[in-house]
Amino acid sequence: MKPLYIFVICSLILLSACSGIVEPTKTSPTENNDSYSKSNLARVTAPDISIDSIQQLADDNTSFALLFYDQVRADEGNIIFSPISLSLALAMTLAGAETTTEQAMLNALQFSLPESNLYPAFNALLLAINQSEQENLENNQDSNFQLNIANSIWAQSGYNYQQAFLDILAENFGAGVYNVDYKQAPEAAREAINQWVEEETQEKIKELIPSGAINDLTRLVLANAIYFKGAWRYQFDASDTVEAPFYLLNGSKTNVDMMKMGSERLLYNHGQNFKAVSLPYMSPDFAMTIVMPELDSFNEFESRLTPEILNTIISNMYSEQVELEMPKFDFETTINAKTALKNLGMEEAFIAETADFSGITEDEDLFITDVLHKATITVDEEGTEAAAATAVIVGLKSMPPEPISLKIDQPFMFFIQHQPTGSILFMGRVTQP
Repeated sequence: MKPLYIFVICSLILLSACSGIVEPTKTSPTENNDSYSKSNLARVTAPDISIDSIQQLADDNTSFALLFYDQVRADEGNIIFSPISLSLALAMTLAGAETTTEQAMLNALQFSLPESNLYPAFNALLLAINQSEQENLENNQDSNFQLNIANSIWAQSGYNYQQAFLDILAENFGAGVYNVDYKQAPEAAREAINQWVEEETQEKIKELIPSGAINDLTRLVLANAIYFKGAWRYQFDASDTVEAPFYLLNGSKTNVDMMKMGSERLLYNHGQNFKAVSLPYMSPDFAMTIVMPELDSFNEFESRLTPEILNTIISNMYSEQVELEMPKFDFETTINAKTALKNLGMEEAFIAETADFSGITEDEDLFITDVLHKATITVDEEGTEAAAATAVIVGLKSMPPEPISLKIDQPFMFFIQHQPTGSILFMGRVTQP
């Protein structure tokens, strides 16, 4: 198995595999000569990093994906999210974290590589995935396959950035900094970021950042956007799609549009309490793996799923003739990742008094105010269209209000109370001190 292939199909949601990388869109409405800052260093296109380090990062990302899923799976209904989008946006934020904040983020995100290798490994991983896209475009001109991942940083105009922070973003993520004015025009900044996300996701992700999430204390937003469109290698015949029952966890059933595929040779596996199949896209390096636990053990299965179990299921797949039936589906999920990340051990980064992002700037004390994530997926007879975006919002600790000037220079009353009960122990007045 190719070293990166495990990562490509190991994400439970699979979007984490569907990623290339490009620089921020040059048609951004906010970008001009004065509003875009970037290190003079160019993107490193041949990072000096070992295959083992790239694989370790891929494994770490899978661990984070399953841990994050475990945090959000309690919500009822469908779930779709992009682990790689979250990891990338938070890795860019990590580049400015210091001391215990940095260590807490490393632990929560499951990053085990030393920081000197972490960012080059991200770069190499994304370049390798991007290479798969390029090879597909060269070999399959008409395959209807697209993928794009873009990173951008939106910061308060006039900020004094740490040069090392800008260098990491430029060399490893191909990203610079858009300068906006949160202090005077937070709504305009929010609209600009949302427009960038919408453009990078082919209008699939709209209003990533809701009204009110950005205010005059916001100083930085680190954004990531992913778009994927892939045609199945073996497509379903739309004329064979029929209405059929789909059985729910509560014991009831509902009717769905069930697609049917004639006998095709697919990677397949089954165990005591699950069945699994891998559906390849036209680009040979990408696939969607479906794992279907037994209905009465679904909750137990997902609660016990680990990277090791998932890897065992996938690595033990074998080629088999499969007549497949599966439902069409189309839905969107919005996730505020703040609670999940705090539960995973990243709480310090969200606390104004303890967060240390002095690696971004030493001008002001920053902390993460929100991590917003939205993803959408459509699966039909032709293939899959999916998109996701993440915004890490970094803000300034609220400034203390201007003190009220009060001078006690005239007669006054006083009360001495037992605070827990409100009982007045002494009271009186002073008319002449």
